[in-house]
Amino acid sequence: MSDDEDGYAGEATLVLDGAELSVTVTLRGNFEPVDGRYHWYGRIQAHDEVTEKAGSRKPTASLRTPFGVAEGVLSDPDPWGRYRISGTSRPPFEVPVTLEDLPAGC
Repeated sequence: MSDDEDGYAGEATLVLDGAELSVTVTLRGNFEPVDGRYHWYGRIQAHDEVTEKAGSRKPTASLRTPFGVAEGVLSDPDPWGRYRISGTSRPPFEVPVTLEDLPAGC
């Protein structure tokens, strides 16, 4: 991630249909002033068990990173088998909330 983007890339735990799956994710997000909510989204690296459990459904799942946990919805995989996950409100990664939280030089 660049210094001007909120996000997370790395290991996470996806809780889907009661199973805890170790996955690798790339996540980003932004505050949307139109609806006043934080929208986060990203991709889960291709994973056989995620494909088996999600199939063509759009299930709700919980995503846990070292920085937090959030509920999201999986959508159809891309041609490389990576499912998209998205959610609103508090993301499963750190987000600056004050000016002091921003990296120097922003």
